Amino acid sequence: MGKYKEENKHFVGIAPDCHPCIINQTVSAARFANLTEEQTRRIVAIAEAGLAESKTTPLLAQHVIRRVADAIIRECGESQDFDIYAEVKEKSNQLALLYAERFQREIDSSESPFETGLQIAAAGNIIDFGAKSHGDLDLDRELNSLNDVPFDCYDIEPFKEALAGASTLLYICDNSGEIVFDMLFIKELQRAYPQLQIVAAVRDRPIINDATLVDAQIVGLDRLVTTISSGSAYPGTVLPETSETFQEMFTGTDVILSKGQGNFETLLPLASEQIFFLLRIKCDYMAGLSKVKKDSLVLMQGSGIKKSHSPLASSSSTRSSSGSNTCCI
Repeated sequence: MGKYKEENKHFVGIAPDCHPCIINQTVSAARFANLTEEQTRRIVAIAEAGLAESKTTPLLAQHVIRRVADAIIRECGESQDFDIYAEVKEKSNQLALLYAERFQREIDSSESPFETGLQIAAAGNIIDFGAKSHGDLDLDRELNSLNDVPFDCYDIEPFKEALAGASTLLYICDNSGEIVFDMLFIKELQRAYPQLQIVAAVRDRPIINDATLVDAQIVGLDRLVTTISSGSAYPGTVLPETSETFQEMFTGTDVILSKGQGNFETLLPLASEQIFFLLRIKCDYMAGLSKVKKDSLVLMQGSGIKKSHSPLASSSSTRSSSGSNTCCI
């Protein structure tokens, strides 16, 4: 911890704009777990304590959300692998599978199947119960409007160039349900770049509605490409806290495609020409940091992210490579 203290002389903690989001997400998770009002107050107090602690220690929003999830699991009297969002994740997976055939037809009939598949995979990032309050996400409505969401940052040519010269691709997944649309795009990747060895990575333990190996097996992702656990127990990829196998793959692969806002936040400090971020911007704070419009889609090459775009900028570049000070996950 001495190194952290030395590096974080100007540390500013989790951005204040993000505090209400984290508290709302905490309450939402408690409701998904059917906690009582008294239990919910205890859980909110844990989140508030984490936010206060983040002002003096290098604590990420992802750490606070993990603490909240673990506290809820204890209140429920369940094991550490208990999935608070199991029911809604199952619904997301099954509903996405119902829509998959329709979107596959759209891809097949498109003048540019690769780019259509990319857009569907990006737009599918809206299936996120971490960024929505309890009961606020209408999956049917969102899935019916996937094609209506525009890109506000679109580094498609650098992406294609990187893939053309690559032999390996690490595809870091985000949410359950969303991974069905990732599969549609992965098929286009395989078709356009048959030389690519693709590995998909999912979370190690249930956290919010993020995809795990169980979800990958349910939708068939593991039968399409090699699928591994990243070792992450967080709604994001805090690299020092992932598995050794994943870290070796991360540093050794030719191209990385990082899906979703949680991965974007935690991997942004490591942004390079090797990494491409594919997501939907879901809050005003992240829109300001990434210089794109809220609710728009992003395909962004890491090397093109200016320092002013990074959450690190507000802390005088003092944050370690383990993550940023953002929060909308």
